[in-house]
Amino acid sequence: MLWGRACAKRFNVEMPKFFGTVDDSDLSQELPSMGKVLSCLVLPALLIFLNTGLNALVQSGVIAGTVTDQAKNVRTADSPWVVALIQLGQTPIALLISVLVAMVVLGRHIRSDKTGIEKIMDSSLGPVCSVILVTGAGGMFGGILRASGIGDALADVMRDLGVPLLLATYLVAVALRIAQGSATVALITSISLMAPAVAAASLSQLGVACIVLAASAGSVMASHVNDSGFWLVGRLLGMDVKTTLRAWTVQQTIESLMGFALVSVVYVVFA
Repeated sequence: MLWGRACAKRFNVEMPKFFGTVDDSDLSQELPSMGKVLSCLVLPALLIFLNTGLNALVQSGVIAGTVTDQAKNVRTADSPWVVALIQLGQTPIALLISVLVAMVVLGRHIRSDKTGIEKIMDSSLGPVCSVILVTGAGGMFGGILRASGIGDALADVMRDLGVPLLLATYLVAVALRIAQGSATVALITSISLMAPAVAAASLSQLGVACIVLAASAGSVMASHVNDSGFWLVGRLLGMDVKTTLRAWTVQQTIESLMGFALVSVVYVVFA
């Protein structure tokens, strides 16, 4: 909160118009209810959760399925209804359904000749496409770095420094995050690399939880140009690279350091 207030004073960032503009004449006097707006916002999350939840139930054997990949023990649902629901929860399909539903539900509040809906849909394509392209380019850059093996090399160096286990886990996650950009890869890889040391240390359940949280804190450190999220935030908020580095990157660094500090206190006092 304090950093947000400081950024608000230092950086003059105007509220971006993500989806273009629509004349007031295109809108009716009756605004959509809170329930309608929330329903449109929650719908894609529910559809995607449907995909994730059903997949988890199939893989765990709760829902009948057939093993299609013996090596990875991947199961596919037997019921065509379950397969259809899983497909509806695929991210592109879920988002498309949500857009169509929003057009119908919220379109009633656009003037009757429907040109207002057309204007909104047309004006949204430009900003959205530019964000997708720039975000994809940032993710591709991070992917190239991951493929180069720099993350594994840095992780090996950090693991052999001989520092305390909690700090070592954090530093490995930080090194991976800065090197290749992906927070998910940094978190999973750092935990995998430090797993033998954690097992040998015979930590309590709270201690293991602190190790995981330390890796999580390190995985969000210093988001910069090789992170697709960096470009997503910068483009959505209309900030240039310099401003995004001074605001978003510093904010992520503060989050990481504060998170690790809190985890360290819990680890030292209670674990």
